[in-house]
Amino acid sequence: MDTLYTATVTATGRDGRAVSSDGQLEVKLAFPPALGGDGKGTNPEQLLAAGWAACFTSTLGVVGREAKIATGKISVTAEIGIGKDDTDGGFALTGVLRVKLPEDLQNETGRKLVEQAHAGCPYSKATRGNIPVELIIE
Repeated sequence: MDTLYTATVTATGRDGRAVSSDGQLEVKLAFPPALGGDGKGTNPEQLLAAGWAACFTSTLGVVGREAKIATGKISVTAEIGIGKDDTDGGFALTGVLRVKLPEDLQNETGRKLVEQAHAGCPYSKATRGNIPVELIIE
């Protein structure tokens, strides 16, 4: 693969800071209250959800254009869950992608576009087979 872009971010831990090498991203990190923290910062699950939702929205637009189907205004809400992994006692993730499509695409055509986007989105590819993912069209 020819790498077109590399994002570089340094984190000092789940309860610290994350800073990108270009200075465009600088966030305070904190454990969410559900994991015993004060919640006064973002967390890795939110960052993954933001990246995945943005990437999936973009991929869905590309898939629509390639199929010559006007997708109109779309949005994706990614939900990343974290919990105990029954297989090893550590932690594991789950994902839900809520895809808001225009009313005229809330049908089989829209479902196919969403499935094609899920097949092509780099974040979906990276998580495929590693975490359970549910696709919901709204």
